[in-house]
Amino acid sequence: MAKDLLLEIGLEEMPAHVVTPSMKQLEQKTVQFLDAHQLTYDSVETFSTPRRLAIKVTNLPERQADSEEELKGPAKKIALDADGNWTKAAEGFVRGQGLTTKDITFKELKGVEYVYITKYIQGRPAKEVLSGLAEVIKSLTFPVTMHWANFDFEYIRPIHWIVALLDDEVIPFEILDVKTGRSSRGHRFLGEDIIFSHADEYEEKLQEQFVIAAPFKRKEMIVQQATELAEKNHWTIDLDENLLEEVNNLVEYPTVFAGNFEEKYLSVPEEVLVTSMKEHQRYFEVRNDQGLLLPHFISARNGDRVKLENVIRGNQKVLTARLEDAEFFYNEDKKMTIDTCVEKLKSVTFHEKIGSIYEKMQRVQVIARIIGESVGLTSEELTDLQRAAEIYKFDLVTNMVGEFPELQGVMGEKYALLNGETPAVATAIREHYMPNSSEGELPKTTIGAVLAIADKLDSIFAFFTVGMIPSGSNDPYALRRQAYGIVRIIEAKQWAFPLAILQKEIDQVINEDKVRFGIELSDGQKEVIDFIKGRLRQLLTTKQIRHDVIEAVLNANQKDLTKVFAAAQLFKEHLEDETFKPSMEALTRVVNLARKAQQEVQTEIDPSLFENEAEKELYQATKEAQTHFENQTLQENYAQLVALRPLIEAYFDQTMVMVENPAVRHNRLAQLRQIAEMALSLASLDQIITK
Repeated sequence: MAKDLLLEIGLEEMPAHVVTPSMKQLEQKTVQFLDAHQLTYDSVETFSTPRRLAIKVTNLPERQADSEEELKGPAKKIALDADGNWTKAAEGFVRGQGLTTKDITFKELKGVEYVYITKYIQGRPAKEVLSGLAEVIKSLTFPVTMHWANFDFEYIRPIHWIVALLDDEVIPFEILDVKTGRSSRGHRFLGEDIIFSHADEYEEKLQEQFVIAAPFKRKEMIVQQATELAEKNHWTIDLDENLLEEVNNLVEYPTVFAGNFEEKYLSVPEEVLVTSMKEHQRYFEVRNDQGLLLPHFISARNGDRVKLENVIRGNQKVLTARLEDAEFFYNEDKKMTIDTCVEKLKSVTFHEKIGSIYEKMQRVQVIARIIGESVGLTSEELTDLQRAAEIYKFDLVTNMVGEFPELQGVMGEKYALLNGETPAVATAIREHYMPNSSEGELPKTTIGAVLAIADKLDSIFAFFTVGMIPSGSNDPYALRRQAYGIVRIIEAKQWAFPLAILQKEIDQVINEDKVRFGIELSDGQKEVIDFIKGRLRQLLTTKQIRHDVIEAVLNANQKDLTKVFAAAQLFKEHLEDETFKPSMEALTRVVNLARKAQQEVQTEIDPSLFENEAEKELYQATKEAQTHFENQTLQENYAQLVALRPLIEAYFDQTMVMVENPAVRHNRLAQLRQIAEMALSLASLDQIITK
């Protein structure tokens, strides 16, 4: 008879951002446990609130299915002695499996006979197996942990109760001093303790005690109540999904309410007000139908509507204090000049091994200029870029950013405009932080994009110079994210970006004046190129490009990152062409032979040494291709290489490359090397799988 499993872990309130990932982790590890122990099931349902993680599994069998396992033992020649008697090796093998030598059979494997036994395993009762869920609970991992009482065991929060039921039976196990049972707890203030007679009572009995255990149901309640409140007041609300998820994980029984603040605070920049509400208070902002911010907010309490007016007044009071501070900081900041702020940055450390933020800005001016000139900025754009690079971190020392770090860059843009900077400069100050997450928004302006790349490149160059290179999962300064941001910006802008060449020029300028720039960059820094290529590999993977194609383009003789993107896309588009396989095989053969020419000194080709028509025809076609290759698109270059395929095949049919005559051999290798160099500018073709 099938039964249902209920497992609930009762905890102190968890941080909101931990709740959903922990619920998913509990589901994943429980399913793995059930599969590993041959317990089938129909469905899995998960639950979570700030105080509990739970899972319900339906239609588990009463016991595991019986099974049999075939086990291989020692070779026959080891299992039997010269007289045909069982050796200690054979007897020990079967004894270890709870069997006797009568159970032995022999089977041949790769020409050798081995001992085999078939072990029949009787399934255990499900209730007995499920006591192993204790290890599932203990195996959950969290970003931070704590220990309590006198226990060494660490968890996200102290465990207060564990419900473990198989239908109406308690599954017995114990974690620390907490034994499993059928008792749970309702809402901390509105509910009472609960006794579950059966696993099926879980949601219903919790709801009676003001706990909505299913997170999607709580979210639906919040959305419905907030929408009704907004419609009633003719407001427009944007229920930001991340904030909605956080609010949902802060409550067990949501009741939505609206509050107000004084209109005078609307004189403070909108971003400050929204940040105060969303990031600090978990409120949703309210707008009119034109999108203008209104002096109201919407939030949810963890409880019912009893004395809701007191809750509203309390929330309004807390928000008013926040906004009062914000208004004061904003007015104080407006009295400061940008030059004063920049001067203060001389005493603000970027990193103790690297120097001050002011010195970082000095380096970024150099990097931004070199990149700006490389990507073809106009003289006007270069002027704005230079100004932006001179001041772009100034807002870090303002009162507002000190109180609201989330607004760095945003306030820089606001204050720059107030101080008379051009819109291009102000926008670049905000955009240089972009993207601020792996898939975050990219800079829209050209100047902002260049400044963003320059700032991120400087961080990577500097940290690599002092030996602080990310390893494993350790990346405290988010260098991987910054490098990924660089390649995303370059891809979006389609700029020519020969990183190795740019890096050499940057190193040369900065290393001429260590006093001004605060650091001397390591010469070359090949590790940086490899590091950024790693992020390029990550980006190409998101484009559903085959692994072998990615490796081929990354190992090409190509310095321009944008052409690496384009080459990967190009090969992806041609993989299914009829000509692709034979063309790649022909070109790969050329590349492999040409590698043998690396030790040959000859570079010029002497047509007088040709011995057949195939050599002459391939020579002429290659010479024609070379005249156009530098100035064509990648698509045109690819087509030209593919067009060489029949000539290459004819060449190999009629020509022996590695002949004894050194002059002829060198001449032929030099000819192949010319083709290989063109091919390798697209990809290392030998890494492309054509089977």
